[in-house]
Amino acid sequence: MTAGPLVDPAAIERATRLLAAGGLVAFPTETVYGLGADADDAEAVRAIFAAKGRPADHPVIVHVHDASAIGAWASGAPDAARQLAQAFWPGPLTLVLPRSPRAHDALTGGQASVGLRCPAHRWARALLAAFAALRGDPMAALAAPSANSFGRISPTTAAHVRADLGEKPQGRVDLILDGGPCPVGIESTIVDLTGAAPRLLRHGAISRGQVEATIGCAVPDAGAGAPRASGRLLSHYAPRAPLELLEPSRLPARINALRGTRLAVLAPAAALLDWPASVVLRLVAPADAATYARRLYALLHQLDESGAERILAAAPPHGELWEAVGDRLRRAAAAAEPDEDGT
Repeated sequence: MTAGPLVDPAAIERATRLLAAGGLVAFPTETVYGLGADADDAEAVRAIFAAKGRPADHPVIVHVHDASAIGAWASGAPDAARQLAQAFWPGPLTLVLPRSPRAHDALTGGQASVGLRCPAHRWARALLAAFAALRGDPMAALAAPSANSFGRISPTTAAHVRADLGEKPQGRVDLILDGGPCPVGIESTIVDLTGAAPRLLRHGAISRGQVEATIGCAVPDAGAGAPRASGRLLSHYAPRAPLELLEPSRLPARINALRGTRLAVLAPAAALLDWPASVVLRLVAPADAATYARRLYALLHQLDESGAERILAAAPPHGELWEAVGDRLRRAAAAAEPDEDGT
């Protein structure tokens, strides 16, 4: 699954020592770059929140090396958790489970649940293994939300992290590990297993159908009363410039209505017409869901860096394969809607 540079043992060793000392390390996963801290160190976890500007009641995902850590961080995990871990770990799936005493409030946002994930990226796996060895604890784990300012576009390259959070002494991160671009490109699927029936908290590369086939029951989208989880706020993944999401057929009329406004546009190739000079950047939306997911945040970063006053994005196709991309674009666009609260 992972391309990019080979793991640098010296960089991993430096990172583990920084983490053990309470530092923050940005590292690549197959989904996006994470901002990691020792999950057992509540003060270090709180430093993640400070670096990101993240609300204290918004939980972070605990990254573990393998499924044996479920029993250390969760309590009374159902059979479905083992089934899903066996099927999809290491990989882009987060399981929300009843928390154990080890999962402290700084991780969980004060909730009775904890989110666990076992990443597949070779740099992340090397970092987790080395950190557990240094700690002398095979269950040692890293708390790691995405390595970006809260609510903004997620990072899929080390350059994205450097441009946003930055590296100390000028920036907010002790060390940024460069493992190349993230091969999946959007955050993990999140499944809530804390109630009587499983629920889907966030769409990702692992589809609802795959989850349902594995555990043999329906997994509907979570509604009211679900645990708070990463990426579930109405406005999230947002560029600085307001983003509008609209059907491709509506693009020409909208561009015409905004004539004189500096625009950047993300749309299928067939919709990219000979538009006025006020369109300062035109990017082609990938035609298949997996490619679009992998490139989505890089495309949004390009659009945001274009100097445009407003970004227009064509809505992606409908269907299960496109749910994750559509979800991210809808949340990125929510910040531009005048009737919605910000983050």
